[in-house]
Amino acid sequence: MRILYTFAIHLYTLGVYIASSFNTKATKWIEGRKNWKAELKEKIKDENYFWVHCASLGEFEQGRPLIEKLKKEHPHIPVLLSFFSPSGYEIRKNYSYADVICYLPSDTPKNVKQFLDIVKPSAVFFIKYEFWFNYLNEIKERNIPCYLVSGVFRPNQHFFKIYGNWFKKHLNSFTFFFLQNEESCLLLKKIGFTNYLKTGDTRFDRCLENAAFAKEIESIKEFKENHFLVVAGSSWPSEEKILAAYINKQQQQVKCIIAPHEIHEAHLTFIESLFTVPVVRYSKASKENIHNAKVLLIDNIGMLSSLYQYADLAIIGGAFHGRLHNSLEAAVFGIPVLFGPNHHKNAEAKDLMERKAAFSFSTIDEFTEWMKKFLNEPSFTAKSGSAAKTYIAENIGATNKILKVLFNK
Repeated sequence: MRILYTFAIHLYTLGVYIASSFNTKATKWIEGRKNWKAELKEKIKDENYFWVHCASLGEFEQGRPLIEKLKKEHPHIPVLLSFFSPSGYEIRKNYSYADVICYLPSDTPKNVKQFLDIVKPSAVFFIKYEFWFNYLNEIKERNIPCYLVSGVFRPNQHFFKIYGNWFKKHLNSFTFFFLQNEESCLLLKKIGFTNYLKTGDTRFDRCLENAAFAKEIESIKEFKENHFLVVAGSSWPSEEKILAAYINKQQQQVKCIIAPHEIHEAHLTFIESLFTVPVVRYSKASKENIHNAKVLLIDNIGMLSSLYQYADLAIIGGAFHGRLHNSLEAAVFGIPVLFGPNHHKNAEAKDLMERKAAFSFSTIDEFTEWMKKFLNEPSFTAKSGSAAKTYIAENIGATNKILKVLFNK
């Protein structure tokens, strides 16, 4: 089975090489792994690294509270942060709390041994559901403590299938599982594991910190004035089209900010083309044009978590194609949340909806009905926002629980 798995890894890498001739992300994936051994040897200055691996930016936000709390309480421990995806590495390659930042080499036996020989980690942390089976096998062989942080298990994963013994045995590589929910605990219990603890999602801790240190942005205050403000975060075309159709017809005092998931020029131009009302890009906003604009288009990365503090309502992108982005970033500010229909794999979406702090829409008509309710029933809006804030408050503390286990506090 290991031969087949490794063959599949080689095939995937070959596919990325082929795609790199026409796909920018694939090019970065390949370029970032060229000469990785020499570059990593150059970067490694210490021993006994705590190695934290994240697939991409979303998983990084889950690992981040742990890294930062660890460095604050144990500054002598060096941290190596690795990414699988260019979208994580490119944005966080200068992250100050990690001593070394790199791409994860492909999961082949040769790469794995060379990587571990160079890094010599004293502990390994995989975030959420990163399962690289050659890495896990070698980590077990070397008796390196290994932890799953903010882990999530689902019944449809290979570990829980009749044919899943090969996959399941690699879970023995983990010293301990820090899990997000009770379902994950029960699934591990059913297949004989007892080394787990429901700690919750570390992102709650990160979101609370973001809210506490949110930057004040004077131009956003000037844009909003006394209007009802909708912030669309990490939006995709599906949300953008519906929002534009609504705003173009809207006569009430509603303004919106769009912070799209993709900020390349073609997408920004596409968004602008959807609107018949005045649109201003953030980079071109001035005191002269910002007051008359109905739509503010964010054309940079890094502002979103601070924008939600000015919102009366948030739309979270991604749920029209099954990849809902971070709704907690908005909920922490005590505002209602809207998102598309394909949110069923997202635990916080389910929790927020059960508390009537979040709601789903599929069409412009459904979106319009929700907007009428939020605009015409202030008490409903306030109650939904309060429920969102309470949900965040009830789920903080995962980072401290993890560190308590790690350092036997």
